Amino acid sequence: MLTEDDVREALRVCFDTELQVNIVDLGLVYSIQITRDEDAPGYEPRYLVHIDLTMRAPNDEREALMLGQIHNRLAGMREVSRSTVEVVWEPAWSAERMTTAARQQLGLDRPAKQGLVRITL
Repeated sequence: MLTEDDVREALRVCFDTELQVNIVDLGLVYSIQITRDEDAPGYEPRYLVHIDLTMRAPNDEREALMLGQIHNRLAGMREVSRSTVEVVWEPAWSAERMTTAARQQLGLDRPAKQGLVRITL
């Protein structure tokens, strides 16, 4: 059975083209709904996947590239029969949604310097 974790793991190869960080670690994927596709042919179950996704800021070109990456990645999963992606703007994205891995990759979680700083004039 296809799980939300399976889909999230698959989406880790889809990147924000500007920051070069995957969309899962950036916190752009808000929700994933998976339902069995009763109309899909074959013996193995296949699933419909719906994703609610946000963008860091409006940008038609970046949005089109990202949606293309997502659809292509999900089309490559044999368990997925169809996928839909809806871009949502509420709640607004903020940097607090990023994982520690994304923050480190972007250099935002550098440890604070310890001790005294000596300044010589």
